[in-house]
Amino acid sequence: MSDPSGPGLLLETAGATATVTISNPAKRNAMTLAMWRELPRLLARLAGDPSVRVLVLTGADGTFCAGADISDLRDAASGPGAAQSAAVEAEEALAAFPKPALAAVRGFCVGGGCQLAAACDLRFAAEGARFGVTPARLGIVYPASSTRRLTGLVGPSTAKHLLFSAELIDHERALRTGLVDEVLPDDALDKRVEEYAGLLAARSQLTQAAAKDFTAPEADPSRVAYWSRQAADSSDTAEGVAAFLERREPRFTWSVGARP
Repeated sequence: MSDPSGPGLLLETAGATATVTISNPAKRNAMTLAMWRELPRLLARLAGDPSVRVLVLTGADGTFCAGADISDLRDAASGPGAAQSAAVEAEEALAAFPKPALAAVRGFCVGGGCQLAAACDLRFAAEGARFGVTPARLGIVYPASSTRRLTGLVGPSTAKHLLFSAELIDHERALRTGLVDEVLPDDALDKRVEEYAGLLAARSQLTQAAAKDFTAPEADPSRVAYWSRQAADSSDTAEGVAAFLERREPRFTWSVGARP
């Protein structure tokens, strides 16, 4: 775990939900190179923990994330290439996380922060949140994988607007274009995310994991057979049908972290 007194990623678990908080308040939660590199390791640990069924990614002190720490781009020992490579690795690890991942966004969600939010499955934003993809301000080529993911969410026109201009958009436009899924008053955001995470935790993780695979931008057709085998070997379907007929809540047992 990161030192809470300095820049880092803070982990808190409550029930079946793990919350990872981006914490670098002195720089609006900008991601340092160390933080980019820490995220995939943390996600791998949470992916293997069967007690964790949902991930929430958020930011400390009323800001989601203002992007990459620019000082890392000037560091001769690391440079822009190392920082961007680490950012892409973190984004891909988040997108590939095999359990539902929710972004809870307040304040600025810019640059690398928007990159991380887009890699989550769903995004919940507080009113007043601001979003932007800003490599054009720095003369950086936005990664191809990140560009494709952004385009898949908002469409080519809005993706080009964000990338060409580096302008920030408000929560209303973010909702209208599909960059976020829900917008709530600031004081209602945490409760909504907590309740929705609890809802997902009660649903079949088998269904969720397969759906994540099938809806990936580059879905592998061979995974159809894999998930058919998982379904055949699991008791989740029988349990779901029985619970429906008996008018009770199902008790699903298939778990990503518990798989051999």
